Amino acid sequence: MSHTAISRPRTVVGTLLVIALCAGVTACGSDGNPLAARPYDAADQVSFNAPSESREKADPDKPLEVVEDSDGRITDVTAHDASGRYVAGELAADGSRWHSTSPLAANASYTVRVSTEDEDGAPGRKVVTFDTGKPTTKKRLDVTFGPKTGTYGVGQPVTAELSRPVKDKAQRAVVERALKVSSTPSTEGAWHWVDDKKLHYRPKDYWPARATVQVRSNLQGIKIGDRMWGGKAKPLTFSTADKLIAVTDAAAHRMTVYKNDEIVREIPVTTGMPGYDTRNGVKVVLAKEGTVRMTSASIGAADFYDLIVHHSVRVTNSGEYVHAAPWSVGSQGYANVSHGCTGMSNENAAWFYDTVREGDIVEVVNSGGDTMAPFGNGFGDWNLDWAKWRTGSALVGGTPDGPTQADRARLRPQSV
Repeated sequence: MSHTAISRPRTVVGTLLVIALCAGVTACGSDGNPLAARPYDAADQVSFNAPSESREKADPDKPLEVVEDSDGRITDVTAHDASGRYVAGELAADGSRWHSTSPLAANASYTVRVSTEDEDGAPGRKVVTFDTGKPTTKKRLDVTFGPKTGTYGVGQPVTAELSRPVKDKAQRAVVERALKVSSTPSTEGAWHWVDDKKLHYRPKDYWPARATVQVRSNLQGIKIGDRMWGGKAKPLTFSTADKLIAVTDAAAHRMTVYKNDEIVREIPVTTGMPGYDTRNGVKVVLAKEGTVRMTSASIGAADFYDLIVHHSVRVTNSGEYVHAAPWSVGSQGYANVSHGCTGMSNENAAWFYDTVREGDIVEVVNSGGDTMAPFGNGFGDWNLDWAKWRTGSALVGGTPDGPTQADRARLRPQSV
């Protein structure tokens, strides 16, 4: 039984600064091996397009550049702000120049560490710090994460609601790169753009049982487009409970409930009759609503009904529930007579209601109904296989499945 319950910001000209604090030092150690020497100060070897005066601010609209001005070469550059956000960059093959490939954050303090070697192979080092200015526009992109803090089933997706639409793929990549999800125990996952203002994140498989999931944004102060900068986002932490999956075989008229992959209960049920077939596929428990009034008008049913229904667990926005149906006990386990919901006895419904929580999995197989849509009617995210899910990411879509973003970051610093 169903029921409807970007003007361009003003440019601040950055001056190419050649930092010369001291004369070069010897490139060789006492044993004549240049690699045995302590790193020399490479101040006269590299230049930055950072402000020369501490009171000046770098323009966050401009990329950071480091240039090798002698006969040596740059071997490595790392740049990060005070909050630990790294800036991605690209080093020329000959080591003559490095430039950032991801945007700097506005109103932030940066530390840049440059490693060099001279023509004899001796290593050099240079560290420079600078601050960036404020954004020249007030247009901000705020992010709201979901669900709320609490404990959920292993099927619960993470949601990110944006305050403004983001359509451009390059801008989406900036946003997505800044939205961080981690879990303990760790698991592979990815974001999927549902539309221009909403993203969902889910693991490749379900979350581990009794895991802690942390979600945060590094977007604040980051330039997204010519007229838009990253805004605020409140971080989120939630946990998962035991793995609970309820599988309803509509043809066999039976629900089997698994807890941590072991059967804990088998329940005779009735599902949607022909014309009102229950949707196939994986659904996520949206809410435990308890007592609900269900009417035929809510779904446009030809036959009239108006019922007060107990132990109601919602699994779609359009009004599909698992609930008590004492009026159909004679059909439960034998025939499908509902208007789309999964009905069971009062006793079984009370047990199911007390056992499940938001985020648990309810799966229907062997029904004559369509497959649950991935989006728009609750959480049908798990009805997309992993390859199709990845195509919805602005970062990993179209790339081979491989290491997680966290693993890649440990191998080489990534942008925010």
